Amino acid sequence: MIKRIIISLLFLAALLPISAQIEIPVTWKYNIKDLGNNEIELILKSSIEDKWHMYSQFTPDGGPLPLYFEFEKSDKYELIDGMTEQKHHTEYDDIFKVDVYYFKEKATFTQKVKVLTEEAFNIKGFSDYQVCIEGKCIPGSDDFDFAINGGVKKESTVGQSVSKEVAPLKINTLELGDAESVSSDMEEPVSETDSRGLWVFFFISFLAGLAAILTPCVFPMIPMTVTFFMKDKDQKGKGRVQALVYGFSIIAIYTFIGSILAVVAGPDIANFLSTHWIPNVLFFLIFMFFAASFLGMFEIVLPSSIVNKSDAKADKGGIVGAIFMAVTLVLVSFSCTGPIVGAILVESAGGQVLKPIIGMFGFSLAFALPFTLFAFFPGWLSNLPKSGGWLNSVKVILGFIEIALGLKFLSVADQTYHWGILDREIYIAFWIVIFTLMGFYLLGKLKFSHDSDLPYVGVPRLLMAIVTFTFVIYLLPGMWGAPLKALSGYLPPLTTHDFNISDQIRKSSFEVQDYIDEHGSVSSSSAGKTELCEKPKFSNKLHLPHGLKGYFDLEQALDCAKKQNKPVFIDFTGHGCVNCREMEANVWSSPEVLKRLRHDFIVVALYVDDKTIKLPEDEWITSTYDGKIKKTLGKKLADLQITRFNVNAQPFYVLMDHNEKSLVKPVGYDLDVDKFVKFLDDGLEEFKKRQ
Repeated sequence: MIKRIIISLLFLAALLPISAQIEIPVTWKYNIKDLGNNEIELILKSSIEDKWHMYSQFTPDGGPLPLYFEFEKSDKYELIDGMTEQKHHTEYDDIFKVDVYYFKEKATFTQKVKVLTEEAFNIKGFSDYQVCIEGKCIPGSDDFDFAINGGVKKESTVGQSVSKEVAPLKINTLELGDAESVSSDMEEPVSETDSRGLWVFFFISFLAGLAAILTPCVFPMIPMTVTFFMKDKDQKGKGRVQALVYGFSIIAIYTFIGSILAVVAGPDIANFLSTHWIPNVLFFLIFMFFAASFLGMFEIVLPSSIVNKSDAKADKGGIVGAIFMAVTLVLVSFSCTGPIVGAILVESAGGQVLKPIIGMFGFSLAFALPFTLFAFFPGWLSNLPKSGGWLNSVKVILGFIEIALGLKFLSVADQTYHWGILDREIYIAFWIVIFTLMGFYLLGKLKFSHDSDLPYVGVPRLLMAIVTFTFVIYLLPGMWGAPLKALSGYLPPLTTHDFNISDQIRKSSFEVQDYIDEHGSVSSSSAGKTELCEKPKFSNKLHLPHGLKGYFDLEQALDCAKKQNKPVFIDFTGHGCVNCREMEANVWSSPEVLKRLRHDFIVVALYVDDKTIKLPEDEWITSTYDGKIKKTLGKKLADLQITRFNVNAQPFYVLMDHNEKSLVKPVGYDLDVDKFVKFLDDGLEEFKKRQ
């Protein structure tokens, strides 16, 4: 008996290192809530292991692989709106050059459904997602199966597609019409935002509020408004109380506007606002409209009846008068503050509840500050500069900035729908022209009809002109492919650039190396650069970085490797794999690595998360791991990685000989270039030994 136990333990110990390679960082629980009126709510709750994060379904295009839900079509029910999710974290990603949305620890998703029949039926579907941790990413997939009117409720937990629990999940609900919720343990969605990003946004909004004070609609009102509160010298304390009410009322009005937006711009429309061409083109036109007003083309004014009514109530005095005085200021200053407020609200639109509220609070806090301070310290009024042409100059400068920032929204629509009208170099050219004209305006070389004469250039204008022209010079190399990393979040991606000098330099270095190889001075161990044996399958949709030539199908790569007598370099990668892009940018870009990949190996990139390439039925496989049929290229390749190498994380690099045997131990994410070069050299040396 003891002998059997020891043998069993040894057997389990032997299996442990293998099974430990398959990671399941996400598990799911499913439930149903009866809403009455033949409506139900499907509840999908994910638990995410510590230090892992799963990307949101609203992650912008060009970013990591977003979460995706698909339901089987049926005439027995219909989906109401889209899948909603709890609030996500937001963080700018230097690799993808976009904001990425993700969840940590847990996430809850809900889908409302209208039931169209009294018969029992099932709502089936699946989710695809990506989870990442420092150094690796894992694509996941889960099937769900909700049984409607199927008896007593029960709840189960399943893992990812790599889980060996292959039986479909069954979750039953109470009879429709029963008002009791069957998901008493369901947690309300919680607000999760990146606190650091919110503080930055608050600071930017605060600066915008300070800028709004210097506009011609607002600045002249400071002494007028403060005088109104301090007109009764015998009741100076009362005037200060009214001034405080006035300041808090301004903050309350703008923050209320932000709160309304937070309710309207919920998670259901976040993806629509961030990627659809209609809102982005509309925002672009709004920015251009306000910019034209700032530059003096026309004046935006509200109907006088609205302003007059508010002003009349303000004249009554007292606390109520102070409140209506604040309303009057907001209305009168609309033509100047409207574009700035609009920019803050547009920037915050994206499904976040706190961001528009915090943005408007920051703006209004700065906006109300001078009125309140000058009411408490009226002696400061004598030190204020007089209103004049300089205020109009501030307005014109804001107009130039509005034009530059408005292009961002047109660029989003252009990238999403592949219009090709605002590629990177065109976008940068616009910015160069806009800020050059702004610099000339600051120096007095450009004048609008409503500008005052500028007899000389003051020191502040000169300093601003220097900063502006310095920024223009910084932009110039971007016309030839410079990354301009400080602006990467505002510019279109480098892939849209028609002429990238860094790529041309790399191409030229390749040509020089090829010439050396052809004349016998081959520094590499191979007889020359790799040429493809046939056109790669799926090359119309899949690509290799840095101009490398290779395949996207393992069988094709092996056939070519046999013909050229070279080993195969397998790259298990993904479209949305952050760490894969980081390896390509920091390791693959090394000349020593590129030289070996071009000359010594047949490269094959296997995209395990691809969903767009549907395989013909004769290429479908039934997984020996989970028993499921794999119908897409991505699922087939993901299954290959799991069944052959017992790993489900990317990036994952394998060196293979013609007999499909590994040459050296595979490696994953590691930004040490020397280690990666050694990995390639050791594999090549082992390949030669086996020859």
